[in-house]
Order: sequence, then C-alpha cells, then structure tokens
Amino acid sequence: MSQPMSTAAKASGLMPNAEQRTKLRRWRNIKDKISGYGIMTAGIAVVGSLALIFVYLFSEVTPLLRGASVNVEKTYDLPVLETPSPTEFISLERYEEIGTAYHKNGTVQFFNAVDGTSLSQQQVPKSPDAEFSTLAASESSHGLVAYGYNNGEVAIVKAQYDLSYPDDKRVVTASLGFPLGEQAFVLDANKSSLAVLAVQGTASGGTVVSAATSDDRLVLGVVSTKTNPITEETTSTTETFSLPSLPIGERVTHMQLDDAGRYLVVANDKAQLYLYNITNPAAAERYEPVNVESGNVTAMRFLVSTGSLAIGTDQGKVSQWLMVRDKNNKYHVTHVRDFESLSGPIAHIAPEFSRRGFWAADNKGDIGIYYGTSARTLLTKSMGSTPITHIGLSPINGRVLLLDSTQKVSTAKVWNEHPEVSFSVLWEKVWYEGREAPDHIWQASSGSDNFEAKMSFVPLSLGTLKAALFAILFAVPLGVMGAIYTAYFMTPKLRGIVKPTIEIMAALPSVILGFLAGLWLAPFLENHLPAIFSILIVVPLVMLIVGFTWSQLPLRIRASIPEGWEAAILVIPVIVTIWACIHVSPYMEVWFFNGSLPQWFTNNGIKFEQRNALVVGLVMGFAVIPSIFSIAEDAVFSVPRHLTQGSLALGATRWQTMRGVVLPTASPGIFSAVMMGFGRAVGETMIVLMATGNSPVVNFNIFEGMRTLSANIAVEMPETAVASTHFRVLFLAALLLLALTFVVNTIAEVVRQRLRKRYSNL
Repeated sequence: MSQPMSTAAKASGLMPNAEQRTKLRRWRNIKDKISGYGIMTAGIAVVGSLALIFVYLFSEVTPLLRGASVNVEKTYDLPVLETPSPTEFISLERYEEIGTAYHKNGTVQFFNAVDGTSLSQQQVPKSPDAEFSTLAASESSHGLVAYGYNNGEVAIVKAQYDLSYPDDKRVVTASLGFPLGEQAFVLDANKSSLAVLAVQGTASGGTVVSAATSDDRLVLGVVSTKTNPITEETTSTTETFSLPSLPIGERVTHMQLDDAGRYLVVANDKAQLYLYNITNPAAAERYEPVNVESGNVTAMRFLVSTGSLAIGTDQGKVSQWLMVRDKNNKYHVTHVRDFESLSGPIAHIAPEFSRRGFWAADNKGDIGIYYGTSARTLLTKSMGSTPITHIGLSPINGRVLLLDSTQKVSTAKVWNEHPEVSFSVLWEKVWYEGREAPDHIWQASSGSDNFEAKMSFVPLSLGTLKAALFAILFAVPLGVMGAIYTAYFMTPKLRGIVKPTIEIMAALPSVILGFLAGLWLAPFLENHLPAIFSILIVVPLVMLIVGFTWSQLPLRIRASIPEGWEAAILVIPVIVTIWACIHVSPYMEVWFFNGSLPQWFTNNGIKFEQRNALVVGLVMGFAVIPSIFSIAEDAVFSVPRHLTQGSLALGATRWQTMRGVVLPTASPGIFSAVMMGFGRAVGETMIVLMATGNSPVVNFNIFEGMRTLSANIAVEMPETAVASTHFRVLFLAALLLLALTFVVNTIAEVVRQRLRKRYSNL
C-alpha cells in the first residue's frame, strides 16, 4: 500500500494547486482576449482595407459623373471703335489673356479678356470700292477667318500670338497674320456679292474657300501658297471653280467645309442639307438632299478635325450629323443623335478646339454645352434675357467669352474636364466617325491629338468573361473530377504523391506560364491544330476502352494491382495516344483540310489568330486547376467516414456512395472551389496579356484573342496622363473588376451556405 500512496503523492505534487490554477486561468483568459482582439483587429483591417480600396477607386471615378459648370467672373463692354461696327466673330487665345473681335467693317480688335481693355487693332485688307458682305471661320485648330465682300473678293486673316518673357514674366503679344498675303483675292469672277461663305485650311498648308453668291451661284476657290525662304515673302495661287447650284427656288443659308477640304455641306431655306463632293473641284458632285426634321438650320459648324457636323435650328433643336459612306462608296450626311434643346432659335455654335464638344447659344440668352461622341448635354444655363450672339472658347477649355447683342462681353470660368464618358459610351453601341454603323469599340488613345476616343467596356467585359469561361471549361472537369478520384478512390500513399504535386503547380508564376503560352504553345497549336481536337475526342475514348478492358480481365490479374492504383494503368495509354495524335496531325490536315486547318477556318469565314482563346483557356486552366483541385479535394476528403461506411454497409457500391452521399455532402466545398477558380481566372493579367493579341473584339470565337479588363489596365495605365479621362476610365474598369469579383464571391457564399444547410442533415 505504501508504493501507490507514494505515487499518488508524487502525482499530486505535479498538479498545480488552487493558486496556480487561478493564475493559469487568468493568464489563459488574457491570451484568449489578446487572440480575440487580434483576430477582430485583423478582420476589421481586412474589411477596412477593402472599403478603402473602394473609396479610393470611387474618388478617382467620381469626376467622370460631374457635368460642366460656367461661372461668370466679370461683364464689360467691348471696347468701342473709332467707327462703331457690329461684331461678327470673337475668339480667345490659349493663355486666356487676349480676346479677339472681328468687326463688320474689317477691323480686328485685340482686347484684354479679363477687363476688356483695348490692346490693339488692325485692318483686314480689301479693295477701295469693296464692302463687307459675310464672314466665316474655319475649324478651330486652323484659326482662319475669311471676310467676303460685295465684289466677289475674299480676304483671309489669322490671329497670331507671340510669347516673350521680359523679367521672367510671360507676355503675350497679339497681331494679325495674313497666311495668303496682304491682298484680297477674287473668288467669283462675276464679281457678285458673296452672301454665304465657308473657309477651311488643309493638312498640306493650302486653303479652300466656298461661297454662295447673291445671284444663287456656288463658287469654290482652292488657294495654294509658297513662301520664299530668303525673303519670307508669301505668294498665293488661286484656282476658282463653279459648283452645281441648288434647285431653283432654294436659297443657301449656311455652308461648311470638312477638315480635309474635300466635302462641302450646304443648308438651304427648306430645312434640307446637300453634300458636295469637291475632291475633284472641276467635276464636283452634288448628292441628294437630306431633310432636317427639327426645322430650318440657323447655325452649323463642323467639329474639330472630323466629319461630324453640329446643327442648330429655329426650333431650338441641337443635333449631330455624320458623313457616312454607303454601299456605293459614297458619303451621305446622316443624323445620328439629338441633344437637349434650348428655349429659342439657335444663334451660334462654337466647336471646342481639341475634342468633339461644342457650345450653342440661342436668341433668348441661353447657352448649352454638348459632347458629340457621348451624346451628353453637360449644361444648359440662362445667361440673362439678352441674346448671346457669339461664343469665344479657350483652346484649353478653361474659359469662355460670351458676347451678347448689346456688345457686352461676359468672361466666365469653365469646368468641363470629362465630357467624353457616359453610360451610352461605356455600354451601348455608339456611331463613331468613319464607321458605317454603331458599334462597341475600345480604342482609348492614338497618335493624333484630334483622335475620337472610343471607350466601350463591352469588348473588355466580354473578353474577361471569354477568357474565364474557356479557362473554367478546361479546369473544372479536370480539377473537380481529379479531386473526387484522389480523395475518394486513390490510396493514401498515391494521394500523398499526387496532391502535393498538383498543389505545387500553383507556385508557378503566371508570367512564366504566359511567356510559354505566347512563345511556345501558341505556335505549336497553330501547327498541330487537328491534334488538339483529336486529343479531346480520342483520349477519353481510350480511357474508356482501357477501363472496360481492365474490368473484363480475370480477377487474379486485377488483384495484382493494389486497390486505388488503377489510375496508374492509364498513364502509358494516354501518353501514347497524345503522341500518336500529334504525329498524325499533319496528315489529317492534308487529307481533310487542304493542308492547313487554320486556313480552312479562314476560308469558311471563321477568323483564326495564332494567339487566341484556346491558348488562353489551356494555359489559364492549367494555372487555375491547382486552386480548384485543392479546395475540392479537401471538401471530398472531409466527408465524415460514418456516412460513406453506412452507405456501403447498406449495400451501395462505391460509385453509388460517391454519387449519392459524398458529392451532395461535399457540394458546398466543390462549388466554392469552382468559384475561387472563376475569380482567379477573371482577375488574371499576365497570361492573358502575353498569350493573346489583346484585340478588344466582341465575340466568343475560340480562335480569336480578346482583351480583358485587367490586361487593359496593365497595358494602358503606364502611358496615360494622370487625372485625364482615360486615366479615370481605367480606374472605373478597376472598380468594375473589383465589383464583379465582390458580387461573384458574395453569390458563391450565399449558394455555399444554402448547400451546406441543405445537406448538413445527411
């Protein structure tokens, strides 16, 4: 009895006493609280970080949602001339310091745009007996102003602004330039008064002038200039042509030349538009008229460097028209979109200098700011009851001069940073210049300053879904079925080899996979395309045949392979089958596809590109398989053994048990695995970037590439200007991608919880 007592006493000495237990309990509670607070803090940090990402992205995107604003800073009288004369046109230079007023008597007046102080004035050249009859301004980027006279002559001038920096202070000096010389030239040989005028500079440095005369004839002048490099003297040569007149009884009210000087648009007093092809002025063509349904044209201007026309009518309607090429390769003027109307007849339209925006003013004192491509009416505002007759825009769109009928000028600060973006631009078909029909296009930048940005999210969104879809189609069957077999049928020893091997695949950098896909796999698939299709068909058949053959062998032979190792038998037949398909591929192309399957697809109207969705699907599927496999395998392996053993005890086969017990129980985990794989595929960047042509196409052709949201951000973000519209649209794409992932994961979690609840009672 003494020995047990001694052992008990020794054991009691090892156990903590009451005081020690109290201290241990207190220390355990402290550690529990620290752990609890740590976990809670980490969770809050994760959620907070996600929220901050949303906030930051949204803060970058918010300016896209703003409209325009115009804040008048000062109103003053236009400086009075020695000989008062009405103002026919007004402009503002890029530094927003000097305004220019073109008066009817030929005086060009430069004044301080801030306070209206007169700076200088010059006279437009004319013949002694000539009187002013009309005035026209070219597209904003050329800056030409043409004066037409009652003797058929035209004088063309251009405001010039020179910079100097005395005492490190910028000084802008204005002067009047004469690009065609200081003498007016004869446009109409009959010397009739010019009633309506249009002028345009060309890329080659020439000038095109057209006019409607008082006797209803149309004339055209093409002026070319040469400058002596020594004397800097400019000489001009003018060729004049007669254009087909309007039908009898119709009178020209407005005319505009396109930016290349090859087409002339004429509006008559019958609410109609005529298009003239003046590419060959000696044989000019007049096309059939187009009706303007919204009333007679009262203002008309081409937008900058485009075939896009802004038109205002006597009913206050504002619309945009495009020059569209028809099936006969001829242009015609087409009405493409309407904007919010103003309250009175449109008196003036002023295009912006470097983008497809324009301003309109009516005879009741209202103004409107519009953008063509996005079909946005950014602002309509009343500037008072006095009619606004002319608008002078800054080339940088930061300030505007508004001249009313009483010769008062209002100088106003303008905020209009991002008019190019609207819901219709991002998600609907848009009719772009040079296109025959509306379309979804992404082309956000170009080498031209006057490029029309095309920023549809449809090609990028479809490209993202296309890449993810083909990756999932490849990864889900292999990943899920492999996980089921590994977790349920495979021996523990073989499972210990297979599972870590597949999980190690997840460590492969996506940039390496993309590199291999672009440089090796894409050319290989192009040269062995029949092998890919034959592998998809033949390999499953071989597996079925081998499996069936194995099941028919005598039991003594099948018993030689331990249970769970049967899959190893398929390795050699599958490898041999793939090898055979690859080596037979060239012969299949010769026998069935005239020597080239890619060319056969092209000949039958199916576009084929070397870097296509098939390549992306295979490689990105390879990258996604480890995630799907690992999660699904854990879900299947974690099914309680008493469920499977009970099913087997009741007489069910292993296959029936797997189908009726294991899969329903593991379905929440399998679904989570698939959704995790989908999220991985949606956000993939480098594989898509390197394995496709990055063409933003709108189709699900497996033999064409795509451009995804993530790859587009990676490609274009480094070359965008900070805070530009393009920059913010890329942030919007990032916000869309994050929202898409968030929504998909939320839906996946809801479905997973419902599946778990449904099958938790098995």
